[in-house]
Amino acid sequence: MTQLTRRAPRLLALALLTAAAVLLGAAPANADDESTPTEAGTAFRTATVIDQDQTATAAASTGDYLYWVFPAGAGQIPTAEATVTLPETRTGPVTWRLDLYDGLRRYQSCTSGQQSATADEDEATVTLDCALRPVLPYADPWANTPLPGAYYLRLSVADLPERDLGLPVSVTVTVSTDEANGSAAVGGDLTEPLLPVGAAGTVTAEGEATAIDHEEAKSPYLAAVPEPSDGWNGGWWNDRWLWTTAGGILAAATALTGYRLLRPTRNTPQTP
Repeated sequence: MTQLTRRAPRLLALALLTAAAVLLGAAPANADDESTPTEAGTAFRTATVIDQDQTATAAASTGDYLYWVFPAGAGQIPTAEATVTLPETRTGPVTWRLDLYDGLRRYQSCTSGQQSATADEDEATVTLDCALRPVLPYADPWANTPLPGAYYLRLSVADLPERDLGLPVSVTVTVSTDEANGSAAVGGDLTEPLLPVGAAGTVTAEGEATAIDHEEAKSPYLAAVPEPSDGWNGGWWNDRWLWTTAGGILAAATALTGYRLLRPTRNTPQTP
């Protein structure tokens, strides 16, 4: 067996370790929690902005609709969690609900988590969570696929005794993201992320509508939603690189080994 063939397993292990180190090094760092928002909006237009991996709190009255908005880029799986601290003077069970909407205010269904939960009269808190589908960089116009941009979190009461309306509650909300696998790396990118627009377009004398000029508009968006660390369309790295590299190395090692085993041997002439 040649020296290159004997070293193939060692080269394969070294390449796999290098690829794993690159994968771990490419993971984005968590956003710094510079400040904690202490209030919630009461409508889509007044939603409080929170960043990924940031905790927000709010004091409200039972029956209010509470809104937050956060960013999500391509290749991410957002998960929203909410904990409601309930008043002690309740007269019956209460049901809370957590809903998520994208930047076009399209409802986005949860793939896992407890989106709706009921707390009995003697329970002090209720916890809800919702994980979305992976955010894709591009989708067909007719699809309701999660796309890069802003996402609204709405927390509300779904059912309770009427006499408990208006009782004070305190809320804690956190949004985290996980990285999707290579299956989320589809072709195409959005020109602009789906962000809540606040500046209106214009109408010409001929009655034709014109789009917003983002360069001239000082504040085209309702809220300054922070951009994810890897950008709206995601980073260049995904696990397809790891599997492609490993597959190439395995194919090369297999070819070298097969060549060595199947190569015909040469007969050495004997010296008289």
